[in-house]
Amino acid sequence: MNKPVLPEEESQDKYSVPGLERGLRLLCEFSRQDKTLGAPELARRLDVPRSTVFRLLATLERMGFVERTDGGREYRLGMAVLRLGFEYLASLELTEIGRPLLDRLRNEIGYSCNLVVRDGRSIVYVAKSVTQTAFTSHVNVGTRLPAHATVLGRVLLEDLSLPQLRELYPEEHLEVFSSNTPKTVVELFDMVQADKERGFVLQEGFFETSISTVAAPVRDHSGLVVAALGATIPSPHIDAGQLDGIVARVRETAAELSRLLDHSPEQSDGKVINMWRS
Repeated sequence: MNKPVLPEEESQDKYSVPGLERGLRLLCEFSRQDKTLGAPELARRLDVPRSTVFRLLATLERMGFVERTDGGREYRLGMAVLRLGFEYLASLELTEIGRPLLDRLRNEIGYSCNLVVRDGRSIVYVAKSVTQTAFTSHVNVGTRLPAHATVLGRVLLEDLSLPQLRELYPEEHLEVFSSNTPKTVVELFDMVQADKERGFVLQEGFFETSISTVAAPVRDHSGLVVAALGATIPSPHIDAGQLDGIVARVRETAAELSRLLDHSPEQSDGKVINMWRS
């Protein structure tokens, strides 16, 4: 017996544009792991004829969303995708308000500062303010990293309950990126709850062994964490005399950005806790 079609499903099908859907699905096949793809592979993944894929690629190439690699047989994402992404990021109220605060914080503490949001299981860098030093970061606006394995990601997971975390990470063992990565959802939950209680995270070598990170949550009018604001220190250790000042300024800047997003926090008096790992 055929399943009855619900009115809302019928309406969605009625206004769906198959060609547009296929084109967007094709673009989504490109990733950090699959930077270049050929038409045969795309046809296999999308389960459509090669002739259809060639037409889609020709259209997307003409509009600048894909471009051919040197050999001409494979494709990669074009500049139009980047422009679209950056225009979107630039349009966000969060980044517009946050960028000058990042610049000020960078000048005050002398380290690069970042603003990130969560997209599912990933964090996405939406704003950066870098120092002119010999240290070269591999992270740029638009970079995605695993939420559970990063300090900034831990901040962005603070509002999730254990059942919600289990839904987000249904696997028995989490992917490990360093010796500090939590290996199970329960371990991740306990870590995140400790971070939430503390009000900030300060840790070295959590994702990269030579990088230290200080991060604090940014909340909106509803009190939910909408972003994480952090400072990146290109060293496994910082001078103890600087520590309290850096943590305080990161927390104050995150709180200021939260207030600009109409968050009204209760007054709290947090004490800096040293979270360095030996």
